[in-house]
Amino acid sequence: MNFTNKVVIITGAASGIGLALSKELHKRGAEVVLADVQQAPLLRAAETLGCRSVVVDVCDADAMRDMVQQEVSHHGRLDYIFNNAGILVSGKVKDTPLSDWKRVFDVNVHGVINGIDAAYPVFIEQGFGHIVNTASIAGLIPCPGLVAYSASKHAVVGLSTGLREEAERYGVKVSVVCPGFVKTNIVENGLSRGHVSENLAKSVPWTDVGDCARDILKGVAKNKAIIVVTRHGKILTNINRLAPTSSAWLKRTLGALRK
Repeated sequence: MNFTNKVVIITGAASGIGLALSKELHKRGAEVVLADVQQAPLLRAAETLGCRSVVVDVCDADAMRDMVQQEVSHHGRLDYIFNNAGILVSGKVKDTPLSDWKRVFDVNVHGVINGIDAAYPVFIEQGFGHIVNTASIAGLIPCPGLVAYSASKHAVVGLSTGLREEAERYGVKVSVVCPGFVKTNIVENGLSRGHVSENLAKSVPWTDVGDCARDILKGVAKNKAIIVVTRHGKILTNINRLAPTSSAWLKRTLGALRK
């Protein structure tokens, strides 16, 4: 699929997968709008790419609506919104305070909902548009040591697949991205209780973020409902589906349950 001249908003675009998607879409000729709450890295990224940028907190529903309306007014339409902003909360449930639960759901779930709330009415009125929500393989399989994060990503998968069936009648597409272990700064910037993040960082096979972005766009171009990215991500989800007992053993060997 040709992304040339397509108008795209990407949240969480100052770093990680969001930045990699911004670079790849810009390279393919899209009109990319970078959105992030982190002002300094966002402005640096936008200046480097020569793209528009908006400092916005995805937890602020009004700000998200204003951003979308501003870009629609500027460009005359919106083709894609990538609800990509997210945070990691790691640690066993017994060590996870309620404040961590609230924070991860505010960003990972309500942030996605706010993006949908802002863009979906525009897409319905246009009769076209594609919502792409970032979840994780943690939204497809049980993840001891990452239960709060996993619960938020399961919510994003359920939200996306359900909305996809509703949205089809309006000409609107919905996909959910489920990456495996991608080399970004999400672990370093996440909320960690205990040694789970440290164990994961040492134990798992990390995938280059640029390769991840290119694979995501392949799935988006094909309008796939669930886009599982990274080879190990596909292996883990298939093992969990076909042999859940083996999947649990494998996760223990990766270190998610080590003390």
